[in-house]
Amino acid sequence: MATEVIWFKRDLRLRDHPPLLQAIDSAALSGQSLLPLFFVEPERLKQPDTSEIHLHWELDCARALDREFQRRGSRLWILHADPLEVFRHLHETVGLTALHSHEETGTDWSFQRDRAVQKWCRKVGVDWHEAPSNGVVRRLKGRDAWKSARDRRMRLALADAPEFIPAPPENPSLDRWSCPDLSSLGFPERPLRDRPDPGESAAQEVLNGFLEERGEPYRYAMSSPLSGSYHCSRLAPYLALGCLSLRRVVQQTQQREKQLKSLRQEGRDTKRWLPSLSSFKSRLAWHCHFMQKLEMEPDLDVVAQNPIIDARMPRPLVEDKFQAWSTGNTGWPFLDACMRQLHATGWINFRMRAMLMSAASYTLWLPWRETGLHLARLFLDYEPGIHWSQVGMQSGTTGINTVRAYSVTKQGRDQDPEGTYIRRWVPELAEVPAESIHEPWKMDEGEQERYQCRIGIDYPAPLVDEGKARKEGVSKTYAARRDPEARKKSQEVFQKHGSRKGPTRRRKPAKKSPKAPAADQPGLFKE
Repeated sequence: MATEVIWFKRDLRLRDHPPLLQAIDSAALSGQSLLPLFFVEPERLKQPDTSEIHLHWELDCARALDREFQRRGSRLWILHADPLEVFRHLHETVGLTALHSHEETGTDWSFQRDRAVQKWCRKVGVDWHEAPSNGVVRRLKGRDAWKSARDRRMRLALADAPEFIPAPPENPSLDRWSCPDLSSLGFPERPLRDRPDPGESAAQEVLNGFLEERGEPYRYAMSSPLSGSYHCSRLAPYLALGCLSLRRVVQQTQQREKQLKSLRQEGRDTKRWLPSLSSFKSRLAWHCHFMQKLEMEPDLDVVAQNPIIDARMPRPLVEDKFQAWSTGNTGWPFLDACMRQLHATGWINFRMRAMLMSAASYTLWLPWRETGLHLARLFLDYEPGIHWSQVGMQSGTTGINTVRAYSVTKQGRDQDPEGTYIRRWVPELAEVPAESIHEPWKMDEGEQERYQCRIGIDYPAPLVDEGKARKEGVSKTYAARRDPEARKKSQEVFQKHGSRKGPTRRRKPAKKSPKAPAADQPGLFKE
């Protein structure tokens, strides 16, 4: 029997999944079978941003989706294979007539894979129906029309999950690609503390919990690693794999906002809820904004948005500095605590993500690609479009964003004044009192002995003079930005990627060299 394929990529859900509904209807009308497929791709395993925590999370979410398929009379085939190889096999053996999927925004390897699949489909006459995903717009040349397109998509009605999915016929020939244990592929599982439950149902529970309870102080609590761990949405790992559609999150948030406004009219106290939801909605919009950058430049993980600025400030990979930063042994307690939490849990709040990248880029003057890859491999919620856009922003290589060079000590005093968070993740400092915990190297020898924290023995001395090194890094960055060629390129970057509500107006050329525009983009990795 001829077959149509529903190809699941980073859209591991049943609700609000138009390609799935289209595939079910199309197969029914044509009298063909429907084969749901998900791939653990060999090429993906070779990518430098891939880690074991990503793969096990994806596989667990795919298995959760398979269980939902089985409840509806079908199954999800999970294959370790190149998708094009399987599509060719199906075309030759059973007659593949149509392919259904969402569009995917990823790094260059996935872009090239999709181009190869598209070329093959056209050659052999297979219809590939690709549906837009979230607010990313394909084949967009600039940003003037993007916001209105994104907003229209978010307003579209949500599609229900199918109650029944026709079972595919048995196909033993696919067994050769059955996904083996990931450990045998060189990716043993690395347990994470407080790892979220996988799948669409778990994602919906997390969203409900945030909108009904945890999100009330979100606006005020999200910047602290202490309060943020609970009061942030914690939806990012699910959004990265499409266990929930972004449209569902946006619309459910809007519904909750309307409910709260009604309660306010009844005299209920909503003074914290409404600003928090407003802030959350803005970050949902930024989510698509950053992904759009990667859609328009698939090599964003390799080439800086402003390569002229990047070339003007070469950052050598100093191994001892990189190792200290990447393992949380810099001698700066707050930064080390953040990096160690990230290693242990796969998550940290957005401000601290920005601080980690900023300190690496300005204070330690480390290359953005190597530090960006390290963080990518640690984030359970790694979303390439958001991640590499933020790496560019926080390393100063876009030319259109304000230079944000975080003081680690100031961030520590602001977000963890008593040192509670530091002591949780840096046990070497467990006995150090609050007045010394942010700068333990200033303790005299007697204090170090008393608090069981000998600098250079129990806990490392700071890698560099943080304040001095940070200022030097900022100075070199501004010097690179002042270059006339760099300024010209920054204008081009802004025209292509800068945030705006509508078309930009053309102005007469300035007599003097214009300053690079400062885009009003927040320091956001994940909420």
